[in-house]
Amino acid sequence: MKHMMVGGLMTDDVVSAVPVTSFREVAKMLAEHDISGVPVVDEDDRVVGVVSESDLLARHELTARDLMTTPAVTVHAEETVADAARLMVRRGVERLPVVDEEERLVGIVTRRDLLCVYLRPDAEIRHRIREDVLSEAMDLPGDEVDVHVLDGVATLAGRVRRRSQALMLLALAERVDGVVAVVDRLSFHEDDTHPASPTPTRTPHDIPW
Repeated sequence: MKHMMVGGLMTDDVVSAVPVTSFREVAKMLAEHDISGVPVVDEDDRVVGVVSESDLLARHELTARDLMTTPAVTVHAEETVADAARLMVRRGVERLPVVDEEERLVGIVTRRDLLCVYLRPDAEIRHRIREDVLSEAMDLPGDEVDVHVLDGVATLAGRVRRRSQALMLLALAERVDGVVAVVDRLSFHEDDTHPASPTPTRTPHDIPW
């Protein structure tokens, strides 16, 4: 399965501050660049905190070191967009500094950036389901399952051999970037999800004489 990575969406021209940046300079950065927060980096470009608009409004300390929220919530460039979105929701943040393997700042991604995934064209989503799910993951003939996508809602129709295949198809289609929901129109020849009931063993007392 190919997923869109954070590195493909992030802004790599990042406006950042250092711990000694003044309150006034941080406020000026936010206003001039029309952004709602900046990462704060040390002399090695490692993220040590984040200063947001709410930090400025709540306090009036002199420098970014005093204002910033720490430790910073960051994400790596090779993480998936879905993972970044879950992290944002879980930690209640609007932006994530993107760091490399040495925790140095390489970009920033915002909720608005992540929402772009859900604006993916229907034709592209359909192509990814057919290529990544049907062909690569499941190795199914192209004409076995019909895929229709409208406004991000993918409908899968057709008949596969086993019920377990149908369930796997639906689960994988839901994970394709840009899919909002999946409608199940699949049928199957064999239900292999419920083991057959074993034939009862007859004891000598059960044998009629």
